[in-house]
Amino acid sequence: MGNENMHLLKTDRPVGVIGYGAYVPRYRLPAEETARVWAAKGGLPVKEKAVPGLDEDVITMSIEASRNALARAGIDPCELRAVWIGSESHPYAVKPSGTVVAEAIGASRHISAADFQFACKAGTEAIVSAMGMVGSGMGRYALAIGMDTAQGRPGDQLEYTAGAGGAAYILGPGEEALAVIEAAYSYVSDTPDFWRRQYQKYPEHGQRFTGEPAYFKHIDEAGRYILEASGLSAADFRYAVFHQPNAKFPQKAGKDLGFSDEQIKPGLLVPVIGNTYAGAAIIGLTAVLDIAQPGDRVLVVSFGSGAGSDAFILRVTDLIDERRAKAPSTQAYIARRTQIDYATYARYRGKLDLG
Repeated sequence: MGNENMHLLKTDRPVGVIGYGAYVPRYRLPAEETARVWAAKGGLPVKEKAVPGLDEDVITMSIEASRNALARAGIDPCELRAVWIGSESHPYAVKPSGTVVAEAIGASRHISAADFQFACKAGTEAIVSAMGMVGSGMGRYALAIGMDTAQGRPGDQLEYTAGAGGAAYILGPGEEALAVIEAAYSYVSDTPDFWRRQYQKYPEHGQRFTGEPAYFKHIDEAGRYILEASGLSAADFRYAVFHQPNAKFPQKAGKDLGFSDEQIKPGLLVPVIGNTYAGAAIIGLTAVLDIAQPGDRVLVVSFGSGAGSDAFILRVTDLIDERRAKAPSTQAYIARRTQIDYATYARYRGKLDLG
């Protein structure tokens, strides 16, 4: 293939997922309730979204997802060499989330801990870094997390979809993996489609830039490159997971790359939990791993505003069946549902200025 695959991210030894775990808060705000409050008309982008409770934030949810990942991996947390958390909504502006999570799950203090920030692809950015650590031999296991409690300005279109939740992945040697990472690739550009400056509570979005040249351009470039460089097509995959800010974008992106609705829908969670931002693509992957069979190939393409995409090709191994039964499924978290009204949501999310 000459230099056609020169931009693929390669490791010195095979690397894969040895454990994974999801977490979704139980509280749900129906989109119809938000539309009722703001007298909105027209189609709604999702059915409902997950809302964190008063005692939940990125740190507490990351701990839950990490414990699920550790249960599936079956390793001592002291064997981890890194705990890296990608998020748009770390609880502290100056204080790491990673150190709190590492201590809470019982990891060693001889460890790398860091917080990642690249909008909605912060979680997959952490996975790429974990691949590098494990693949280079610097450490045997590394924990990568994508988790968010995102917010939208009251009445803004983002408020309908800005949900909460995410996933944790423990990467390790390929021979121990329930899913081996066969290829990875990253594509970025300076595209001003979505941002939040310091001291701003709510993000701004570039309206027409959010689809093109942001989301679709980067998803397509990353997805198309990794497929061509790997000599594969959509027909070689059982499932595909794309970043899901709403239900329409990932379905269109998948169709443009040749994937069918049947390949995409198992990982399409946004209609019932909203856009989990840094966790959106990788929590979709957890739902796929919950049902995948040995030999299945999965394409995952994330997207982060600002802008960039990470793409991965995974092949499920024979270890999947015994591992996934050791922690709650993603659908179990989705089914654990308590509906709330807009007033409760506003109180839980601190939208009332009592100043």
